[in-house]
Amino acid sequence: MEFKDNEAIYLQIAGYVSDYILLGKWQADEKIPSVRELAGDLQVNPNTVMRTYDLLQQQEVIYNKRGLGFFVAPEAAQQVKALRKERFLQQELPEFFKTVSLLDISLEEVQERYARFQQEQAAILPS
Repeated sequence: MEFKDNEAIYLQIAGYVSDYILLGKWQADEKIPSVRELAGDLQVNPNTVMRTYDLLQQQEVIYNKRGLGFFVAPEAAQQVKALRKERFLQQELPEFFKTVSLLDISLEEVQERYARFQQEQAAILPS
């Protein structure tokens, strides 16, 4: 995993774990890698992964079974989507609108490009 400089590593790891959940690689109530295992895979300090897992527990994306490890929460995918949607609407969308406005990009052009994007994704992703 390539880490970016503009965001804390534990948050980037939380995004990585969340992606695995959204992609269906880790299912509800399935055990996820241990702190040490994930730290080794990502070549980070185990304390960083523990901080990530603490955050994801607070967000009700994962849960801990004492002595057994961490597991994907039953409603994890929906929770991740809700959290990401809120973050997008609060932080990223206003920046997008600012850029669109500064560059005089019309809503029609945005709609056309979004429709093209959806067609391309439909061709790539299996149904």
